[in-house]
Amino acid sequence: MRVTVLNGPNLNLLGTREPEIYGTTTLADLEAMVRQEAATLGASIRFVQTNHEGTLVDEIQQLPSTADGLILNAGAYAHSSLAIRDALLAVKTPFVEVHLTDVTKREEARRRLVFADLAIELITGRGAEGYRLALQALVRRLRGR
Repeated sequence: MRVTVLNGPNLNLLGTREPEIYGTTTLADLEAMVRQEAATLGASIRFVQTNHEGTLVDEIQQLPSTADGLILNAGAYAHSSLAIRDALLAVKTPFVEVHLTDVTKREEARRRLVFADLAIELITGRGAEGYRLALQALVRRLRGR
């Protein structure tokens, strides 16, 4: 089972970016945690982080040949990107959308999620643990449980 984890803008700054909001876990820490969980679940995992919307779209378009499922934290693009939504609709790869913070308790602009309705699950406000939970949910779905 192949899983891609796509992280959008500014997630490369985890650990130093607004730690009072996003915590002190770095992206490398998060990736190590998810890799460990993937090994336990028998899944291979690929990570991509980009600050560019077009790169996220390109990565999503490649999913049918590279992954069975997706964990997606599109960062701020989750609130505005119809291009990412269209790519997700086109490829039909099952995905879990993750947000480190509880977007329902943030400023108004962050409460609107453009493609969450397409996700098999939405996980918000669980910090880095949300990625591990997302992987578990995705693997359950891919295995038909």
